[in-house]
Amino acid sequence: MPIGKLVKQPNGYRAFIPDAFPDAKLLVFPPDLVAKAANAERLIGKLDGITHVLPDADFFLSMYIIKDATNSAQIEGTRATMMDALEMSAGVNTKETDADDILFYIKALGYGTKRLKEFPFTLRFIRELHKELMTGARSSHFADPGEYRRSQNWIGGATIQSASFVPPPVEEMKIALGDFEKFIHDRTLMPVLQAGILHAQFETIHPFLDGNGRTGRLLITLFLFERAVLEKPVLFLSSFFKKNQQLYYDKLNAYHNNKTQDWLHFYLDGVIETAHQSIEASKKITALREEDMRKIQALGKREATSGVKFLQELFKNPLTSNAMVVKTMAFGRSGAMKLIDRFVDLGILKLQDETVKYGKTYTYKKYIDIFNE
Repeated sequence: MPIGKLVKQPNGYRAFIPDAFPDAKLLVFPPDLVAKAANAERLIGKLDGITHVLPDADFFLSMYIIKDATNSAQIEGTRATMMDALEMSAGVNTKETDADDILFYIKALGYGTKRLKEFPFTLRFIRELHKELMTGARSSHFADPGEYRRSQNWIGGATIQSASFVPPPVEEMKIALGDFEKFIHDRTLMPVLQAGILHAQFETIHPFLDGNGRTGRLLITLFLFERAVLEKPVLFLSSFFKKNQQLYYDKLNAYHNNKTQDWLHFYLDGVIETAHQSIEASKKITALREEDMRKIQALGKREATSGVKFLQELFKNPLTSNAMVVKTMAFGRSGAMKLIDRFVDLGILKLQDETVKYGKTYTYKKYIDIFNE
């Protein structure tokens, strides 16, 4: 299904010129693809339903957002890990990392979900999202946050002549973005299929100088959220894309090489795998919470009361320290240390680094491990 072609430019390089979008043939899907999309939407619905019975759905969501943000940033070359981001958000990160890339992604997703409650999913919204993602980020001085590019960019290669892909020139980009916005408002397609096409078409247009990949991956979740396929933004595909990074690039290349169904099969495989994993993770979290609640409730009544409250804080932020317990639990330093020690004895908390003498950090390791599987 053709979506465009490479056209030689006056400077000698070949840039991709999109056809009028979408071509009617693009929206004719074979039965196997429709069946896969139906299965994907069924699993998304199941995942969305499970989040309503989780004891701490917002805590579950916050951890998955950190995981997705980490993987999305790593696809673009960020080296920071999920633990680096947790440490930075908790204020205990003393290492030189690029974890702020992850935190900007989290901030942008939070902005997007809030904004969509009062504003439509449009090109303006996408520009606002990009502005939130890139303002203050390491590469923001190259990105022109919130503004579509006014010059030619390219993907791969040291020069535009050696690039692996050259997106549309600026004037063609503007036309393609107009078509893209019209397609956003098409209500005739299955949302899960439409989200996959939107992502691939956005990456093909590549309308920003930097941050296109992260913005495009945010669009998948936010589009499904806006269409009410998700009541909470709980489906994140960046882990799947990171695990299959070269295949992710290959399938996006297949899309703008007019093999659109190759991309859609890959994308739907990612939705199905991710939904399955998230459903299993939610079950493990519920089981872990029940197990650790039993341990805490076996303590004396006074200790159990403060212990239950502390466990809830750990689901929100699975890293802690004496200073953090003093702040969140309103304990004195000795009382905070006693509570931490009790959780270590119960096998709930684990000392992060045994070589550290002062300012020790403890992790709710079993909880964090669920998100690293």
